[in-house]
Amino acid sequence: MRGMILGAGSGTRVRPITEKIPKPMIPILRRPLMESIIGHFKRHGIDEIIVNTCYMAPVLEDYFRDGKQYGVDLCYSYEGKKLEDGSLEGKALGSAGGMRRVQQTSGFFHDTFVVVCGDAWIDLDFTEAIAWHKKKGGLATIVTKKMPKHELHKYGVVNTLPDGRVVGFQEKPKTEDAKSDIINTGIYIFEPEIFNYIPANGEYDIGGDLFPDLVRRNLPFYAKAFDFQWVDVGRLSDVWQVTKEILTGEIQNYPIPGKEIAPGVYVGINCVMDLEMLDIKGPVVIGNGCRIHTGAKLRGPLVIGNNCVIESGAVLENASVDDYSRVCSKAYVTDRMIIDDHCIDHEGNHCTVYECGMNHTVKDSRVLPMAVGDVVRLRSVE
Repeated sequence: MRGMILGAGSGTRVRPITEKIPKPMIPILRRPLMESIIGHFKRHGIDEIIVNTCYMAPVLEDYFRDGKQYGVDLCYSYEGKKLEDGSLEGKALGSAGGMRRVQQTSGFFHDTFVVVCGDAWIDLDFTEAIAWHKKKGGLATIVTKKMPKHELHKYGVVNTLPDGRVVGFQEKPKTEDAKSDIINTGIYIFEPEIFNYIPANGEYDIGGDLFPDLVRRNLPFYAKAFDFQWVDVGRLSDVWQVTKEILTGEIQNYPIPGKEIAPGVYVGINCVMDLEMLDIKGPVVIGNGCRIHTGAKLRGPLVIGNNCVIESGAVLENASVDDYSRVCSKAYVTDRMIIDDHCIDHEGNHCTVYECGMNHTVKDSRVLPMAVGDVVRLRSVE
């Protein structure tokens, strides 16, 4: 079966993380969000996947390549053009416009197909959802989810009849104005005939343009709330919130990397530490190639990237640090994320490590040479 991942957006609400990577590559437990989407598609037989790209397209395409490493076939639809100087000039077409471009150039969507946003993790039973869609016989189905009233203002609210037929939308309404507690998750199932209702040119959005037009035309168009986990990473503060919920078990079945060598302690390969002597309390995820010195204090929820060095005396708690971080002996990294050269607190406030004075205590592990005696009281973790 064929599917599409929407990956062209610039992710302005998730900056500064998206200053160097596109939004679908936001790392959750050190792995890009889109990687989990591809894996879930594969489990439900959706193994021919196209991704529309625009912002930082080469970064995304160079990482995922042709998808063979995930057991799927991936291809890309770039929205923009190449200039004479060799640079790329992106021009996003909107979510529905991106679908249209694919269909106009190749006719890729010849049967029922699935479209999802590239900035969320889901464990939806696509097999069940597609069967429900086909049983209804509509042009499109929105996969929806019930949401607490105090959260409705963040999302598009979907209004339906008892049989699931969509009769209206409210984009991020005030809590008191919301006409339902059902929200659009950005997961869609379409029939190829949907392209009869997407204009041939210009920007066109699925939620903002296409769906309201289907309602106006009184076309068969449905929504269904399924019981599944949906983790939206639409704002900077969501990155830590999602990470924390995975590590504490509120979100289940998200793949945690590494081997669990002690309760709640997951460690990658080629790591060196003395677990018996280390002051550590999970949940903690430690990436590949790390060196954790005895005398460091680690308190979960905590994520340590690949090839990090945590010196004796350093304290890390309720936090995450990026790949190749060297956390020096006097550092206290608590209640924040260190991503690239930015320090981000759990509310989404951020500054550079230089602006907040952490450049002296959190450095690049590739810059400082290993000191003599650096391996004292360390053991390789098998």
